[in-house]
Amino acid sequence: MQLTHFLLTLACLQVAWAIPAPDNNLRGLLQVPVGRPAEWFGQQPISGHPPFSPGHRDPYDHKVDTIGDDRQPLPIRNGDGTTMMGPRNRDRERQNPDLVRPPSTDHGSMSNMRWSFADSHIRIEEGGWTRQTTIRELPTSRELAGVNMRLDQGVIRELHWHTEAEWAFVLAGKVRVTALDLEGGTFMDDLEAGDLWYFPAGHPHSLQGLGENGTEFLLIFDDGNFSEESTFLLSDWLAHTPKAVLAENFRVSPEKFDNIPTSEKYIFQGSNPGSIDQEKPRTFKKSKTQFTHHLLAQEPVETSGGRVRIADSSNFPVSKTVAVAHLEISPGALREMHWHPNADEWTYFKKGRARVTIFAAEGNARTFNYMAGDVGIVPRNMGHFIENLSDDEPLEVLEIFRADRFRDFSLFQWLGSSPRRMIVENLFPNDPKAAAEFLKKIEGAEKDPIKDTI
Repeated sequence: MQLTHFLLTLACLQVAWAIPAPDNNLRGLLQVPVGRPAEWFGQQPISGHPPFSPGHRDPYDHKVDTIGDDRQPLPIRNGDGTTMMGPRNRDRERQNPDLVRPPSTDHGSMSNMRWSFADSHIRIEEGGWTRQTTIRELPTSRELAGVNMRLDQGVIRELHWHTEAEWAFVLAGKVRVTALDLEGGTFMDDLEAGDLWYFPAGHPHSLQGLGENGTEFLLIFDDGNFSEESTFLLSDWLAHTPKAVLAENFRVSPEKFDNIPTSEKYIFQGSNPGSIDQEKPRTFKKSKTQFTHHLLAQEPVETSGGRVRIADSSNFPVSKTVAVAHLEISPGALREMHWHPNADEWTYFKKGRARVTIFAAEGNARTFNYMAGDVGIVPRNMGHFIENLSDDEPLEVLEIFRADRFRDFSLFQWLGSSPRRMIVENLFPNDPKAAAEFLKKIEGAEKDPIKDTI
């Protein structure tokens, strides 16, 4: 009788643990993702228990799309760990599931490599705003700094210049850019989503939102210590110059400057411009330098899992200090394992959700998760990949570098180009069957920047 009672009690405890009460930390763990096949974790079948539950077993550390699958991560992995009892930021946890429950391959200490523009302070101005991600927000962002800026219709980012070079990607809308080159030539162009511009350090320029909704863009500066507040502004300079000197410089009477701005204008509402031909000054001298580039108009490199476009000094000659790769990663696909020998990677996630593991040598590796509007850093020479977390939605990414050319090494291509004997003795000394299958896969391997993983 006592034995029967014990067995019944044990069975009840097992059921209670497998099907948690509605108000505890395990709520919803047994929900099965709608529309997923039985082996939705990948090619290798694993336990039937859902992710983040005590019974879940995944020795291969497959991805989990907590947002797409509506799951709440917990620090439970292959039977280790337990639930969380204290205060929680559940939204943050779902955005960063691989920090809550890291893959078993993560190890050691590594500086933070992730920041979201959502956490950056916004400066609000008349008809626009700006926010930045620099070394102050993300200490690993040493080589580049980023600024996200919005200008409404007719709004002007006033005439200015920087001590750093400025590179930009138009995220939405339309914008007019103007600049002056070193030979006194004027440059004017109208851009839209997917276009680039680049102004070398010290080159004066201006920006204005066009169309019904103006524009929004990502600015990149070739120094992580850059601050948008340190820009050289036309109104700021004149406000801090004696009017007598202004009169002498422009050969007009001093009182003509009585009503100029007394401080910087920075971003302000302007009138809607006419066409470029209408706006050209009477003494217009066309610049011989092409400061803009239509990136998305390029013919892409088609890969097994997406598309790649690259813009650097080879096809955008003025861009001497910034190179970019624009990636379209298909659902479930992978930006292959690789590294960059010439610069840190400053990654901007434009669309979708991603998982990235960074290998830093000496047994150090850490996994980070990214969403649209996030910034990632990968120091030069550190191995990494970019995995599309979603099996349904595409991932759009910009890989940006302080370099004149885009350069990377493919792990797949390297091994396919290496002596087969060395690979077997290095990786499969005691598993000839696995060695044979692996060698067959990498035979004649060519670089495939974005891989279809099926």
